[in-house]
Amino acid sequence: MTHLSNNEFTPLPLPPGLEDDYIDCTPSCGLKYHIIKAGHPGAPLILFCHGYPELAFSWRKIMPAIAAQGYYCIVMDQRGYGRTTGWENSSYEDVDLTQYTMTNLVRDLVCLVYALGYKSVYCIIGHDFGAVSSAMAALIRPDIFKSTIQMSHPHHAPPAPPFGAEQPKKKLDIQGELAKLDPPRKHYKWYNSSPPAASDWDNPSQGLEAYLRGYFHLKSADWKGNNNTHPLKSWTAQDLAEMPEYYIMKKEHSMPETVAANMVGEDATKTEAWLPAADLRIYVREWTRTGFQGALNWYRAQTSSTPQSAKDMFLYAGRRIEVPCVFISGKQDWGNFQQPGAFEGYEDESLVMKGCFRGARIVEGAGHWVQQERAERVIEEVKGFLEGLKREEEEEEVEK
Repeated sequence: MTHLSNNEFTPLPLPPGLEDDYIDCTPSCGLKYHIIKAGHPGAPLILFCHGYPELAFSWRKIMPAIAAQGYYCIVMDQRGYGRTTGWENSSYEDVDLTQYTMTNLVRDLVCLVYALGYKSVYCIIGHDFGAVSSAMAALIRPDIFKSTIQMSHPHHAPPAPPFGAEQPKKKLDIQGELAKLDPPRKHYKWYNSSPPAASDWDNPSQGLEAYLRGYFHLKSADWKGNNNTHPLKSWTAQDLAEMPEYYIMKKEHSMPETVAANMVGEDATKTEAWLPAADLRIYVREWTRTGFQGALNWYRAQTSSTPQSAKDMFLYAGRRIEVPCVFISGKQDWGNFQQPGAFEGYEDESLVMKGCFRGARIVEGAGHWVQQERAERVIEEVKGFLEGLKREEEEEEVEK
């Protein structure tokens, strides 16, 4: 394992028990990873994956408590994020989006695991887009990723090519359908995939600190608009429009404009209870330095901007998760339902092998940022899942 010193960055203000480091994966995947670590090398490895618009820093509240249970805990700034370097920081028009297909993102994780001196991960835990990474890693390489936890973004099956004599299904133009609503709307994932999105995120009229504060606020349990979360019947414009505007935006609005409009009359200081001003400034500083385009490329590679990610995933058509898994999320999180049917899919044996799903843990008083809003409850649930795995291992040994 190669440790890199990087004089460009001052150490992050981390809680006790956490430490910055840099891992050189340049020969394998081209990245020099910034990681935050807790625990001792050689202990069973727990790998954490963050989502958007977060960073490795987002797991600061969880890792020390899990490491104290006898695990080596690692979280990385993923490709396109934070202090990890080596990813292509090209313009919207010039970027190679194959670097952001899901197969390549899982490859990144495998390369990091090997660079850490491990050949298996006891559990991979992911939040938001990191939940997609954690599910796909476990689905693609169950021999490496032995168990998995998704938070705030439930797993759904990889796409499949046409079966037998069936004709390819015409893909619903969800953006076109949303634009027909009154008032016209658009989906945030497709907006985040559009040419102006990065500039909008980089230069919000309210200033980046106020913008990020508002974005975190609106997707948390502190915003009353999240008190009526519920499953959606179908992937149609009418049903999707039941979600708040930070998911299904007004067509004429950018995301900063969406946040500004919905924050009118809101007390933004409520979120300081779980995201203090000093912590928010870490996000502001990091995003000011990197800009958002690299991270937004994750959205572009998963939407209609490129067909390559879906084609890559055809290799895993029909494959299911076959390792122990659990889903943890806030009760006030619309992310549970943004993909109709995904939350319920954990009980589908064609998606998750029978006996592998250990249940959903829905946390009252938490929105989308569950590991920050209700850290103690998340720690309790993660520890419970890991303890259950250990008991199963012990029982298997006894039976032998």
